[in-house]
Amino acid sequence: MDRPPENHSDGQPPFWKQRRNLVAFLAFLGFFNVYTLRVNLSVGIVAMTSSSGTKASEFDWSPELRGAILSSFFYGYISTQLIGGLLGTKIGGVKLIGYGVLCTAFLTILTPMAARYSVYLVIVLRVIEGVFEGVVYPGIHAVWSRWAPPAERTRLGSFAFSGSFVGTVFGYPLCGWLAEKYGWPSTFYVPGLVAIIWCVVWLTCITESPAEDKRITKEELNYIVDSIGPTDNNKISFLNYPWKDILTSMPVWAITCAHFCENWGFYTLLTQLPSFMNDVLKFNIGKGSLLSALPYLVMSIILQISGFFVDWLRKNEILTTTQVRKIFNCGAFVSQTFFMYLASTSTSESGSIICLTLAVGLGAFAWSGFSINPLDIAPQYASILLGISNTFATIPGIVSPMLAGIIVQNKSAEEWHWVFLISSCIYLFGAVFYAIFASGERQPWAIIKTDEKNGHDNKTFDAKV
Repeated sequence: MDRPPENHSDGQPPFWKQRRNLVAFLAFLGFFNVYTLRVNLSVGIVAMTSSSGTKASEFDWSPELRGAILSSFFYGYISTQLIGGLLGTKIGGVKLIGYGVLCTAFLTILTPMAARYSVYLVIVLRVIEGVFEGVVYPGIHAVWSRWAPPAERTRLGSFAFSGSFVGTVFGYPLCGWLAEKYGWPSTFYVPGLVAIIWCVVWLTCITESPAEDKRITKEELNYIVDSIGPTDNNKISFLNYPWKDILTSMPVWAITCAHFCENWGFYTLLTQLPSFMNDVLKFNIGKGSLLSALPYLVMSIILQISGFFVDWLRKNEILTTTQVRKIFNCGAFVSQTFFMYLASTSTSESGSIICLTLAVGLGAFAWSGFSINPLDIAPQYASILLGISNTFATIPGIVSPMLAGIIVQNKSAEEWHWVFLISSCIYLFGAVFYAIFASGERQPWAIIKTDEKNGHDNKTFDAKV
C-alpha cells in the first residue's frame, strides 16, 4: 500500500515544499541584487569625489555632473518599461528578468574601467544598464500572473519586492565598507559578481509557468491553475489588446500616480541620502552608508508584515480588496507626507535620521497597495500595467537627483530643506488621487469570458480574484 503524500488539509504540500514559495524566494534575491547594483553608485560616487585625510579625490565632478551621473540610469530604464510589460505578457517573465539582470551585472563590473577613461562613458554605461534592468519589474508581474494564487498575491508579491529594500539595507553599508577597505572599484566588482551567480541559479531553477515545472506536485499545480483560472496569455496579438480601455481607466492611472509619488521620495533618498549624511550631518562614508541603510531596513520589516496582513484581511472578508488597497496606500502616503515635512524642518541629527527613516519605512504599506493592484484589476495584463506605471514612476529617478543637484549648491541644511519639502507635497497629492480613483475590482475590459465546459464562469472567476 502506497504511503499517502505529505500535505496539508487543503491538499497542499508543506510550506517549504511549495514551488511558488521558491519562486518568491529567488525573486526576493533577484530584487536584492537589482538594488545593490543601483545603490553601489550612490555610495561609490561619494568615495570617488571626496577627499579623505591626505588622500585627494580621484575625480573632480561638480554637483550637477554627479546628479547627471546618478540620474543617467533612469534614461535607459524608462525606455523599456512598456516593452518589458509586453514581452512579459507574451513570453513570460523568468527569462526576461534573468537576462536583464545578467547584462546589468556585466556592465556594472566594467564601470571602474569606464570611469578612469571618461565620465561620459560612465553615463553611457549607466543608460545601457537601465535599458536592461527596465524589463525586470514588469517581468515579475508576468511571473505572478502565472504563479500566484489570488489569495496569496500580496504575500508573494510583497515578499519578492521587499528584496529591493533588503538589497538597499545591505548595499549601503556593504559598499561603504568595500570603498573604505578595498577602494571604490570594489563597490562595482562585488555586487556585479554576486548578481551574475544569482542569474545562473534563477534561469536554471525557475520555469515560466507551474505546468512547465517538473518538480511541482500535482496538488500544488492543480491548486494554482484552479485558483488563477483562465489567463488567455497568448490568444491575442499586441494590437488587439484593449489599449483604449487601459489608457482611459482611472484605476490604472491611480496606480500610475501612486507609483510616481512613492518613487519620487524613494529615489530622492536612494540617490541622495549618502550625500545628505556627508553634507549636513558630517558623517564619514562608513557611518553615513550605515545610517543611510536604516530606512530601508524598517521598510523591509514592515513589508513582510503588511503583505500577510493584507491577504488576511481579504481572506477573512474584513475589508474588500478596494478598501484594503486604499487604506494601506493612502495611510502610508499621509504618514510619509508628515515625516518628510518634519525632516525638512528638523535641526538635530537624531531628529533628521528618525524622520527620514519613518518617511521611507512607512512606504512599505503603500507597496502592499499600488504595486499589487495591477493583479487585482487586470491579472492577464498586469505586466503591461506595471510597465505603464513604472514608465511614469521612473521620471522621478531622472528628475529628482538633477533637481537636488541644482538646489543643493552649497551643501547647506536650508537647501536640503527644499529637497525634502518637495517630496512631502508629492506624497500628499498621491494620497488624494489614489483615494478618489483606485479600485481593487477586476475591470470589465479584463474579464475573460469562458464557457461552462472549462469549469469556470465569470462570476466564479471574478469572486476568486
